[in-house]
Amino acid sequence: MWCDYRMEIVRPEEIRLASYADALKRAIALGTTKIERAQRKLSKIAADPKSFLAEQDDPEALGGDMVFPDGTHIPRIPQMTRFLWDDEVCGTINFRWQVGTTELPPSYLGHVGYEVFSWKRNRGYASEALRQILPEAIKLGMPFVELVTNVENLSSQKVIAKNGGVLIERFVQPELHGGADAFRYRIYL
Repeated sequence: MWCDYRMEIVRPEEIRLASYADALKRAIALGTTKIERAQRKLSKIAADPKSFLAEQDDPEALGGDMVFPDGTHIPRIPQMTRFLWDDEVCGTINFRWQVGTTELPPSYLGHVGYEVFSWKRNRGYASEALRQILPEAIKLGMPFVELVTNVENLSSQKVIAKNGGVLIERFVQPELHGGADAFRYRIYL
């Protein structure tokens, strides 16, 4: 294990939903997460927790369109979200794919995305979560996964490198994703 404390990725379940909601509220109060996105998640949890949980594990892309803060709707692709768990939710990791290909639609920048809540950082959780999600891509027969990070996000670059990531390109993200300079990495499986 690569982290300082026992942490595992777990399927989002009703028993852990209160912990996740509490973490989102704390991150909003601290200003350490994308506030609009976190508020949308809290609203979904409050309105229909079962539907929210179903969207977190959606290998058939049945959850409806993804909606961005600007109101843009894009078709959902197969995906799964896992909670980072160390006796409470300390972050999330998301894996998304298309059946039979490593290609992603232009609106999806990478196969894997993750967030560790600020009060749980610097414990190796992101590196360990990424290591634990990679077998899901192997099960699908994928030869690699791609991850994107902003150029200034050195912490994320270290997480990717620790898992064998190789820099593929530097590019400017589409405005839909903020328009920042970014790196695309590939982890060969």
